[in-house]
Amino acid sequence: MRAAVYRGVNDVRIETVPVPEIGPGEILLRIGVCGVCGTDLKKIHTGSHTPPRIFGHEMAGTIVAVGAGVSRWRAGDRVMAFHHIPCGHCYYCRKKTFAQCETYKRVGCTAGFTPAGGGFAEYIRVMDWIVERGLVLIPDDVPLDQAAWIEPVNTCFKAVRNLKLAADETVLVMGQGPIGILLAALAPREGATVYTSDLYASRHQYAQRFGLKHFIDASQQDAGEELRQATDGRGADVVIVAVAGNGLIRPAMAAARPGGRVLLFAATQHGEAVIDPAAVCMDEIALLGSYSSSAEIQDEAAKLVLDGYRNGFDLTTLISHRFPLEQAAAGVAFASVPKPDSMKVMIEMAAADA
Repeated sequence: MRAAVYRGVNDVRIETVPVPEIGPGEILLRIGVCGVCGTDLKKIHTGSHTPPRIFGHEMAGTIVAVGAGVSRWRAGDRVMAFHHIPCGHCYYCRKKTFAQCETYKRVGCTAGFTPAGGGFAEYIRVMDWIVERGLVLIPDDVPLDQAAWIEPVNTCFKAVRNLKLAADETVLVMGQGPIGILLAALAPREGATVYTSDLYASRHQYAQRFGLKHFIDASQQDAGEELRQATDGRGADVVIVAVAGNGLIRPAMAAARPGGRVLLFAATQHGEAVIDPAAVCMDEIALLGSYSSSAEIQDEAAKLVLDGYRNGFDLTTLISHRFPLEQAAAGVAFASVPKPDSMKVMIEMAAADA
């Protein structure tokens, strides 16, 4: 089969590799589409993971073979596969911090080499614990490129749900890439009023499709000042940073009201970050984090995406560019340098509605 193989820092090559073999309790999934995630890009650009690997985890496809003992699934089923699923009973699972579970940290999908998701390939092996608890059946009338959003929507839904937003609260989402728009679109479902900011004013056109209307052009306006004007001088109750890197952490804290919350969603690179400690102590601003998906809301998030395709939550409209597998390296390079008109980049192994 063909696959986009990570061979080193900034080195992704299209190669021919063996189709992975499956064992008892496992399935072989033919990938239809796979989104390019910011965490994929981080791994490729920083060398945080040893090569060779085949990345990609925002994926959906069709089962082509099932291993011994698999009874729930059959060849021909269209499914979305999570690549992480927690054990459900360890200390971290009991505390509902599923992403810290040791079983969760194991990758349960692979196209070969060290398991790394494998979505940038024609076929993946889905391991038994994922088959048991991490597959979602896709209805016939929902295209694969909508279903591929189930995992990223889960991560955003988890973050918003954990904020426990109230109806009288104002939220600022900094960054309006695909993930920022998802976070902003989900927050009003909890009753909050949402403002969004981005350096690219053109991204507001995408945001409007999801009912967002309070947009701040960060290239011309100070988001913190705009929020203070909108809230009688207080600032935002919640600020969500949906941009990788540390540069927006202090501005986010400055935009939050005393006693407010700042949620870091895209800060997935360990290292030093400068914060204002007095803002945490004296202004009582809570600095929070949210990472990866939650098994607790898995069914609810999947329903949101699958039903949403028919009910005004069509996430395929956030796909701005599509690359065939043979051009996956170019797709990764393109996604690495966001542009005003670029949103989600999708790698397609077959027709998106297959």
